[in-house]
Amino acid sequence: MTKTIPAYQRIKNAILDNIHSGKWQAGNAISTEMAMAEEFGVSRMTVNRALKELSEERVLERRQGSGTFVAQQQFNHTFVEVRNIAQDLKSANRDYEAKVVSKRAITADMLDDELRRKFGIDDAAVLVHTNASDAPVLYEVKIIHFADGQPIQFEERWVDANKVPAFIEQDFSVVNTSDYLIAKSPLERGSYTIRALAAPDEIADFLQIIAQSPTLVLCRQTYSAGQVVTFVKMWHAGDRYQFSGDL
Repeated sequence: MTKTIPAYQRIKNAILDNIHSGKWQAGNAISTEMAMAEEFGVSRMTVNRALKELSEERVLERRQGSGTFVAQQQFNHTFVEVRNIAQDLKSANRDYEAKVVSKRAITADMLDDELRRKFGIDDAAVLVHTNASDAPVLYEVKIIHFADGQPIQFEERWVDANKVPAFIEQDFSVVNTSDYLIAKSPLERGSYTIRALAAPDEIADFLQIIAQSPTLVLCRQTYSAGQVVTFVKMWHAGDRYQFSGDL
C-alpha cells in the first residue's frame, strides 16, 4: 500500500524543488505562509512546520518582520574534505587513468533496500518528485581508477537524479565525480565508514586481485541543502592502498 506523504513534507518537497530548479535562488524571498497555506489547502501551522524544519536544515532563513528567504549558503568551498584520488595520485607523480565500467539511470522499481534507506526514498515521494513511475530516481556510475596502469580503486556511486540532473551526461574518464558534484551542489556535511572486507568475485575482477582477498572499503554519503546528494562505495586493494592523515 502506498504511503501518504504528510502535508508538511509535501510543502518541504515543493520548496526544495523550486530551489533545485533555480526558480528560487539564494537570497530570494519565498511565498508567504498565507499564500502557501492557500496553495496546499492546509493550515498556517502546517506551513510553519515545513519552514521551521527547512530553516533548521539551513536551507531557508527566516527574518523577523521581513519574511522567509532562501539561505545564502556559506559553504562555497565545502565544509567536507572529500579526498580526490586523481589529485592524490598526480601529486605523488603517478600516472592516473579512469575507466568507466557502466553508467545507468535507476527508477523506483530498481531500488534496493540500502539505496532506499541511504536516500530516504519511498514510492510516494518518488511519484511526487517525478510524476512518473519510470522516471530516473538515482544515477549510478561504476569506475576503475588506475595508478601507473594498475587498478587501485573501484568506485560505485549513486547520485540523486533530481538534484544533479546532468550528472549522467558527463564523461567520467575525464571529469572526476567528486569535483563535478562539489561544483554543482556544494557539500555541507557528510559521514563515512572504513571497513576491511573480503573482495567479492566482481570486485576482485575489477581490481585484478584474487577473490576474497582483503580490501579496504570506504562508504561515504554527503549532504547538500539538508539532503543526501550522493552515496559512494570505494573499494581498494588492501596491499596497494592505505589511509593516512595528520593530527
